[in-house]
Amino acid sequence: MSDQDRDNPRREFLRKSLTLIPVVTLAGTGLGSSVLQAAPEAAPAAPATPAARADAEVYQPSYFTAEEWAFINAAVAQLIPNDAQGPGALEAGVPEYIDRQMNTPYAAGALWYMQGPFNAEAAPEMGWQSKLVPKEIYRLGIAATDQWAKSLNGKVFAEQDSATREDLLKQLEAGKPQFDAVPAKIFFNLLLQNTKEGFFCDPIHGGNKGMVGWTMIGFPGARADFMDWVERNEQYPFPAVSIRGERA
Repeated sequence: MSDQDRDNPRREFLRKSLTLIPVVTLAGTGLGSSVLQAAPEAAPAAPATPAARADAEVYQPSYFTAEEWAFINAAVAQLIPNDAQGPGALEAGVPEYIDRQMNTPYAAGALWYMQGPFNAEAAPEMGWQSKLVPKEIYRLGIAATDQWAKSLNGKVFAEQDSATREDLLKQLEAGKPQFDAVPAKIFFNLLLQNTKEGFFCDPIHGGNKGMVGWTMIGFPGARADFMDWVERNEQYPFPAVSIRGERA
């Protein structure tokens, strides 16, 4: 690992996440995991463009309320920040991706077996293990997190400074706050999983605007054929291509 990677552990974390996210994924049916598989090293992403930032500002959520939208933006920006190596979750349109997902059968659990009993300790291959579906987990989880954050210093999550938001997310990941409505760890895992999906999905789903996620890790995207390069120990030289034919 280079000195630059050690200085940017979150970027290294993202580079190793691609093997977990299908190219044209909508959203995963399981909860996210912090255990990552190795992926090839690649060139850093290009700096964020004004157009990408403008897109993030213009989009109006169709599911999330104003308060929930503020939380989503603050949380994903904390999970994948904009830094010297490239754009973050906001520039990539991750909030838009998550909001769009809330209006799909995935978010309503319509494609899953949703009868009990549920076992939170079951293996991942046993499928979804909660009576709550993603859209409910977000609604209840955001409200519980904001109430918890406000009880600590009078501010909701989005109003906290970066260091405090970081600490709150770590506590959610560890499942420390005891929420009545939804387990904190389930909420965090869903948020993290959807954030990674939004950063690496095809732009047709609202995230990965400008293919910044693919560019950062050197992924070719939805190209028809790049098998000639699979066995080569060298960086893929051509820009990423989206399902619509857009080029990075």
